[in-house]
Amino acid sequence: MPGPLDGLRVLDLSSVVVGPVCTGVLAEQGAEVIKLESPEGDLLRKLGGKGRSPGMAGKFLNFNRGKRSLCLDLKHPRAKAVLARIAARCDILVTNIRPDAQKRLGVDAATMAETLPRLIHCSIVGFGTTGPYAGKPAYDTVIQGVSGVAGCFEASTGEPRYVPMLIADHVCGLIAAQQIGFALYRREKTGRGESLEIPMFENMAAFVLQEHLGPMSFRPALGPPGDQRVLSPEARPLKTADGFIAVSANTDAQAHGFFRAIGRPELVEDPRFSRVAARTQHTKDYFAIRATALVGRPTAEWLEIFGQHDVPAMPYNTIESLLTDPHLLATGLVREEEHPTEGPTFAIAAPNRLSGGMAPALPAAQRLGANGRDVLAEAGLDPDEIEELARTGALGETT
Repeated sequence: MPGPLDGLRVLDLSSVVVGPVCTGVLAEQGAEVIKLESPEGDLLRKLGGKGRSPGMAGKFLNFNRGKRSLCLDLKHPRAKAVLARIAARCDILVTNIRPDAQKRLGVDAATMAETLPRLIHCSIVGFGTTGPYAGKPAYDTVIQGVSGVAGCFEASTGEPRYVPMLIADHVCGLIAAQQIGFALYRREKTGRGESLEIPMFENMAAFVLQEHLGPMSFRPALGPPGDQRVLSPEARPLKTADGFIAVSANTDAQAHGFFRAIGRPELVEDPRFSRVAARTQHTKDYFAIRATALVGRPTAEWLEIFGQHDVPAMPYNTIESLLTDPHLLATGLVREEEHPTEGPTFAIAAPNRLSGGMAPALPAAQRLGANGRDVLAEAGLDPDEIEELARTGALGETT
């Protein structure tokens, strides 16, 4: 069965992580994605760590499955006309090029809408274009710092830190794909495309405020901000005799089950811990009990005990152990495959399922410009035109 976006074509002018996350989701759902790269290639081809071939870093492979690579120098005098012919066949354009650069290249929403009224133009920006930060450059860590994500660590441990993954890029890339879905639905009703602006700062700041504004939501404030259950430095995997375990007991039934499981049934009647509101008020004491309660037994025993008491608990995984997690192997999220140019690799499948049908497994990420001639031919360029673009350097190809 085809995916729900089968038949849609995406022109991907994005790079690094946030845009490729968005277009990767669209590809997973069946859209054809044409990844247009500069002659230097997506920065992630080199920034993503080691690879077997130049420009084919492992991280790049994971974010760019299922995309066709076209290498086109948009600064070349003939490139704009070629880009227009490709865009005319597309339903969606995704870019994280800064707005002023979009205008210089002629790929901004207003310019594209003049000739392509059905195009959905999605611009992922660091900061909304109506505010004083508009146009400033932004990477994930910049957004984590300015949006309060790093500040959450300071509130928790006293030291500002970044989440050790590109969480702002991931979240905002997924939001961009979601908003594109909304725009596609409206286009079905109106027949017209539209421009979308996805600001990373505003989106991540909204997450932080929704999570932690709490008592400061009221005017006047009822107390300082911060959900102490989440900010507690003890909100982490719990030590066992042979490793760690992930446990969460939030409802009264779960917390009471936890107390009985660790051999402390008297805590069920303790007024500090008997009810949700009381445990929230005494989070520090509650988490202090949890922090040392499991060191006497190995993880496997605790998983069995917590299962008997219906307490949510799962094994703790490292990055490496995810590759052998039995559930991920059974559901097919992680599999081994032979990359056509890079040899044996791990592949990450689409994690979500739609009962109406799923797109086939995505092909591997491509070398820079590997599909350029095919893409141009499908856009109506004849072989002589394509050869001229290659000869003059407008079309790039990996040898």
